[in-house]
Amino acid sequence: MSVEEDTTTAAAPSGVRRGLVALLTVLALLVGVGGTLLVQRATDTSRVSEFGADAGFARDMQTHHLQAVEMAMIIRDRSTDESVRTLAYDIATSQQQQAGQMYGWLVQWGLPQTGQRPPMAWVGGEHGEHAATGKPMPGMATPAQLDELRGATGVEAERIFLRLMIAHHKGGVEMADAALADARTDEVRTLARAISRAQTAEITLMEGMLRERS
Repeated sequence: MSVEEDTTTAAAPSGVRRGLVALLTVLALLVGVGGTLLVQRATDTSRVSEFGADAGFARDMQTHHLQAVEMAMIIRDRSTDESVRTLAYDIATSQQQQAGQMYGWLVQWGLPQTGQRPPMAWVGGEHGEHAATGKPMPGMATPAQLDELRGATGVEAERIFLRLMIAHHKGGVEMADAALADARTDEVRTLARAISRAQTAEITLMEGMLRERS
């Protein structure tokens, strides 16, 4: 844990502080897993299809993660609450790193960063309704919602951020679980499992933070 994280965590209310300490411990373990993935290579690139779950997840989750990074950086500028700022920084750094990881996989697989099919077309089973109905990726904030977040400050901005990020994380967990069901490569399944666990833990934390601000 960095000096900044020690300082900001200590400044948070006790309940939030305990939640952040537990969350950061889990995330540290997951980042360790993610770090090993950065040096892994797909041993059989023929297993990765242009239209399969591995490539589709890598493309769509990059887009999903980058919106989370955007929202996290917005709230960092509009809140003085250190528990919110610490959480936002953690989301921004972890999801930016993971987005870069997925970008690298597509390069390694010799596949383009954008696909020919709509978002979520790689998803089958119970999660496939998004592609079938033309819906956006689950949990994505609309332009109007992002504008609302940009226009708010203080506690109101925190409430908006937490509501949006809880929905965003729930969508991310749904996408990760779909990848776990359908992906063929170990690296995608390992990252999807780490995302599902980390974002589920963050949802619990954010729901508590939102209750404190209601």
